[in-house]
Amino acid sequence: MSKCQQNNRTSLVVTHHQEPTTRVSDGSYKLLASCRRKIIETMRCGGKMSRHQKTSKSVKSLVAKNPKMEEVKISVSECKSDTIKGFKRLHESSPELKEVVKKLQSGGQGALQGAKEVRELAKEDSEARTSFALLGAISPLVVMLDSKDLDSQIAALYALLNLGIGNDRNKAAIVEAGVVHKMLDLIQSPSEGSPDQNLSAAIVANFLGLSALDSNKLIIGSSGAILFLIKCLIKTNNSLVIQDSLRALYNLSILPSNVSPMVETDEFVPFLLSKIGDMEVSDRILSILSNIVSTPEGRKAISTVKDAFVILVDVLNWVDLPDCQEKATYILMVMAHKSYVDRQAMIEAGIMSSLLELTLLGSTLAQKRSSRILDILRNNKGKQSVGANVSAPLCGSTDTEPVDSSSRFPNNSAVKHLVEQSLQSNMRRIVKRANIPNEFVPLEHSKSSVASFFTSKSLPL
Repeated sequence: MSKCQQNNRTSLVVTHHQEPTTRVSDGSYKLLASCRRKIIETMRCGGKMSRHQKTSKSVKSLVAKNPKMEEVKISVSECKSDTIKGFKRLHESSPELKEVVKKLQSGGQGALQGAKEVRELAKEDSEARTSFALLGAISPLVVMLDSKDLDSQIAALYALLNLGIGNDRNKAAIVEAGVVHKMLDLIQSPSEGSPDQNLSAAIVANFLGLSALDSNKLIIGSSGAILFLIKCLIKTNNSLVIQDSLRALYNLSILPSNVSPMVETDEFVPFLLSKIGDMEVSDRILSILSNIVSTPEGRKAISTVKDAFVILVDVLNWVDLPDCQEKATYILMVMAHKSYVDRQAMIEAGIMSSLLELTLLGSTLAQKRSSRILDILRNNKGKQSVGANVSAPLCGSTDTEPVDSSSRFPNNSAVKHLVEQSLQSNMRRIVKRANIPNEFVPLEHSKSSVASFFTSKSLPL
């Protein structure tokens, strides 16, 4: 291949850039395409700067005649800047990186060694990640997953994982190269026994990294990867794999269409609820449930689990973990707002005393959410006390009918007594947390303010 042909081939690689987001007319777009071609020609063998100068002059003259063409000028300059940056980055890449890519393309043991070197060089060097992608390292690494050698598969997976760290373009390019289905084929391929644990861990880590990009969520979610991640979560004892699986499932659950395949797996939601209480995973599990509860099928899956509300109400008492309290109150608030049956189940689980305490001791966000739940539940009680002929609201309805505050709590004195007991047991904790001497805290004043809180007709949203 001649030097001119090599340069032409290189220009095809480095001129790939992100399309300008500015909307232009058809005539402006043609001018932009023409300018782009002329810029590319200046980089090919035999190109002269005079061509670029003529292009710049022609653009300037058009802009002078038509001020609306300024957006074209900006787009052309961005195109030129991206092209030149890619060109410089490719040719300024160290010989070491180029030699590594040659090893990847050679196959066999050379490719294995090249994958290991990519993993190490890209681990903490963002410039190396970009350069490896421009030099064409992604494609041979994905091809290595077709190898029958386990070491080559694992080395390629971790090399791809490091190439995607903090680089959205590389993450998109890796998925476009077909890595998702190749990883699933490695797990689902007929072989003796279960998949290798190290291979599974590498695949889970890659799904975690790739699922962080929004454009990849739908591709991964519709591929069958969710079932694989759930199986890894439930069956493994490796704490790192458990954490990676939970984080990957959280990333995927952000997209509502991915919630359905999650809750369709019968053991998934019950498993999540059963693990609440394990401090290493509770916060992440509550984050996933916060996304699941946003869909009707997700709420149904949670409410049908035995003791689901007892478990969630218990989280409201975790005073040392305000993040968990905030997420639990969000889940309960959404479910209370949507379902009369769920409201009744919450009351039976003893949510009232926990909410009352949380409105006094919780974080600002937890106080607002618990107050909102109290308001929903009090309206619910008010409707029940109106009369026997009033039917219960349908599941999914919103309670907005005004009810007198005296009918919301049939036994206000008992509620006040409960609050006073809670204050007695928790006021010292508040004082200790704030490092305030006890003599400066008037308890009777706190009791009166709480009593006035429960006689008001409205609660903060």
